[in-house]
Amino acid sequence: MKSLELYRKEKMGMRGLVIFLLFMGLILFSTSSFAVTGVCSNCHTMHYSQDGTRLSGWGTAGPYDYLLIADCLGCHAMGTANAIETIGTSQVPQVMHTDTRDLAGGNFAYILGVKGPGADDSYGHNVVDFGASYKESTLYNPPGAHHAGQVTADELTCAGENGCHGLRDISGSPPNEITGIVAMKGSHHRDVDGQLDVADQPWNSYRFLWGVKGYEDTDWQYTSSATDHNEYFGASTPMSLSGCSSTQCHPGGDVNYVKPASQTISGFCATCHGTFHSLEGIGGDTSSPFVRHPTDVVLPSTGEFSAYNGGNPGPYSLDAPLARQTVPASSSSTVNLDSDVVMCLSCHKAHATQYPDMLRWDYSSIVTGGSGGCHICHTNK
Repeated sequence: MKSLELYRKEKMGMRGLVIFLLFMGLILFSTSSFAVTGVCSNCHTMHYSQDGTRLSGWGTAGPYDYLLIADCLGCHAMGTANAIETIGTSQVPQVMHTDTRDLAGGNFAYILGVKGPGADDSYGHNVVDFGASYKESTLYNPPGAHHAGQVTADELTCAGENGCHGLRDISGSPPNEITGIVAMKGSHHRDVDGQLDVADQPWNSYRFLWGVKGYEDTDWQYTSSATDHNEYFGASTPMSLSGCSSTQCHPGGDVNYVKPASQTISGFCATCHGTFHSLEGIGGDTSSPFVRHPTDVVLPSTGEFSAYNGGNPGPYSLDAPLARQTVPASSSSTVNLDSDVVMCLSCHKAHATQYPDMLRWDYSSIVTGGSGGCHICHTNK
């Protein structure tokens, strides 16, 4: 039998080990970033079953990877009358809804005519996650596709290799086809809000757009004004897409991963629409005349541009927003001509709008001497 003294020593040693492990656990948890708050069952289920039946009211195609209760659309496209829904204790932005206000990215409801003037494929990105009714039926490649082998227009997804959000991995033969929830692994748990000026992982990139810097408005611009909005990151020169290299769409030289070397929102769009948004595509330099509307070029302080949004210049416009060459820590109404940048989202929204080509306004109705739309920047046309 063990002596009482030996027993006491062993017990004290075990207690010390437990205290040490608890201490290390506190250190690990205190230095980790857990952006998602609330109970785990807001998003996860152990067996995709409740009360003897499959879960109801969530995604009907489950069970899903990572023990989730739904896929991307199950949480973000609930088809409700609210642009922001509450799931458990979490506020969840909606990309398809009938609310009178849309969030910054727009609303896929316009494509099917659930909202707006009527169904039209040209009103937005035709992501196949929504089903056959959303699938692209006219185009084969993305408009302005830089080279063959990119995603075809009828296989565009929300996330992954063929999408916009999360990890864009095209490795393997055939490709790994990382998509949807798998491409978003860990992003919500490590999400960084507000200023995102690193963007080396999907979770610390603007809206999980891998490699894109920016500043995220806390309510996705549900309430918005000249002083309350997203801030986008831009550059004074577009990316050059003269060939595949580490300075273009494949930073680090690994062609299996796609993200913009410029880390701008327009550079991100150029990874699919490169002919439209590259230096070569706009005419070879950043001086007028341009053969395509430029992005990632500064808005001049001279001529027609000096009266941006009705001032000298006027305040920041939500109908023709500009990007900044430094990622702000908050939104601002101040416009800095000769520094602030024209970008893709100056004219378009990312998901869908009530106008063709995802435009922020009806381009076909813009007339010389008018106001709004193009005239916010081109004030004396």
